[in-house]
Amino acid sequence: MVARKPYPGAHRKLVLAFDIGTTFSGVSYSILDPGEIPRTLGVHRFPGQEANAGDSKIPSVLWYDQAGEVRAVGAQAQLPQVVDQAVTEEWMKVEWFKLHLRPVTEVLPSDREAQRYSRMAPLPERKTIIDILADFMKYLYSCTRTYVIETHASGSIIWASLEAHTDFVLSHPNGWGGSQQEKMRRAAIQAALIPDTPEGRARVQFVTEGEASIHFCISNGLAVDAIKDGKTIMVVDAGGGTVDISTYALKNADDLTMEEVAPPDCDLHRQYFVCCTALKTVVEKLADSKYGNEDDIEEMFKHFDGWAKPVFQSPEEPSYIRFGSMRDKDLAYGIRNGQLTLSGTEMSSLFEPSIVRIKDAIHNQLSAAQTPVNILFLVGGFAANPWLFSQLKQFAQALCLDFARPDSHTNKAVAEGSLSYYLDHFVSVRVARFTYGTRMADHYVPSNPEHQRRHNQLFTWPSGLQAIRGGFGTIMQKASPSDAAL
Repeated sequence: MVARKPYPGAHRKLVLAFDIGTTFSGVSYSILDPGEIPRTLGVHRFPGQEANAGDSKIPSVLWYDQAGEVRAVGAQAQLPQVVDQAVTEEWMKVEWFKLHLRPVTEVLPSDREAQRYSRMAPLPERKTIIDILADFMKYLYSCTRTYVIETHASGSIIWASLEAHTDFVLSHPNGWGGSQQEKMRRAAIQAALIPDTPEGRARVQFVTEGEASIHFCISNGLAVDAIKDGKTIMVVDAGGGTVDISTYALKNADDLTMEEVAPPDCDLHRQYFVCCTALKTVVEKLADSKYGNEDDIEEMFKHFDGWAKPVFQSPEEPSYIRFGSMRDKDLAYGIRNGQLTLSGTEMSSLFEPSIVRIKDAIHNQLSAAQTPVNILFLVGGFAANPWLFSQLKQFAQALCLDFARPDSHTNKAVAEGSLSYYLDHFVSVRVARFTYGTRMADHYVPSNPEHQRRHNQLFTWPSGLQAIRGGFGTIMQKASPSDAAL
C-alpha cells in the first residue's frame, strides 16, 4: 500500500465516489478528518443482497411502473417476488441505460441482428437519460446513507454533520467529455445530491475510468514496484460496456506522480457484445425446440451472464446453462436435466470478436505511446474471466510485455480508484485525445494554393484587409501533453 498524506483541510468532509457501470455499479467513500490519513471504504450492503453479504456492487437495473414511478432498483429489482409483480403490473425494466449517455461518435452495432439481441431497451415514455441517472444516483446515495449510519459509531450524527459537506466523484469512460459530464452533473442536481449553485456544482468532480484504474493500481500497491523501476504501464479496464485503455510513465519517483504518454482509448460494448452474441446464438440454436420460448431464453441468459460467462476458461470444456428443472430434457438440442450445453468451441466463439478488438486497441495504444510500454495491468469486471485473462496474457507475452491482474476484486477498481483520484492525484500530465481549436478567418495570401481553392470564401474587413472564412486555428494538437490541474 502507498502511504497516503494526512488530510490538509480545516473541516471534516465526506467524499462519495459513484461507479455507475453499464451492468453493475458500486460506491466507495471516505470520511476526511483534518490531520488524519484518509481511508478508502466501500459500501458492502445493499437491499436485496442480504444472502450475499459483502457484495460491493449491485446490478444497474431499475423497474418503473405505468405511472413512471421507480418501484425497484439494483439487487431488489431481481428478487423473484419483485419480478413477478413487475410482470403482473406491466412495469418497465431499464438496464444498460448508461449506453444512452454515450457520445454520438460512439455507435452501437448497426446491423439489425445486433440491435435485436441488445439488452439496452428504450427509455420509458417521458423519461430522459438524465431522469434515469438521477433516480439511480438517488438510490446509491440512499444506500450509502443507510450503510454509513448502520456501520459507524454515532453514524446518524456523522451523516447529519457531513450531508451538506459532501463531495462527489463520478467516473465515466475514456471517450466521454464535457457533454456527458454536464448531463451527469444535472442528474446529481435533480437527485438533490447537490444544489444548483456554483458552489454546489463545484462539489462534483469527474474522472475517466482509465485514470481511476491507474489510481487503483498505485494506491493498492499493485504498480508501485513497476513505477519505481521506471516502467511504463498500460492499464486495460475491461468493464461491462466499455474497454478503457490508458498508458502512464513515471514523472516523479518521490511522490509517485505519473504522466499520460498516449491519448486514452475507449472501445464500446465489448462484454456487452459477448452477451448480445450469446443471446443470438441461443435463440437460433433453440428456434425449433419447445424451450425456445421467451421465458426459458430469458432464464438461460441470466445464468449465462451471471455464471457461465464469468467462469468460462477453455474451449476444451463445455459450459452448462441452467434454466429449468431436472425433468426438462431435449437431447436433440443439447438440453438435459434443465441445462443447455454449449460446447467449449461455441463459448470461445462468443468471446473471440471482443478479444480481437481488445488486442487491436492495445496495439493502437502501443503505437501511440511516446515511450515503450513495459507492463500491462488488466482490471474491471470482465477481467475476472479466465479465458479473457489467458488470451490477453499470451498476447502480452508475445509482445514481450509483463502482464498482471490484481488478486483483489478487480470490479472495485473504478470506484476505489475514483476515490484515490480525489485524494492522491497521482496523474499530473494528460495527453489530448483530439485536436482542439476554433474557427477563424485567415489572412488572405494570393499565392497560397489552399486560399486559391477557397477563393469563394474571400471577404474584405472594414480595414481593407482581405481574409478567407472557414479556417481552423489550433489551440492544442492531438497527443500533446497538458497539465492535469487545468
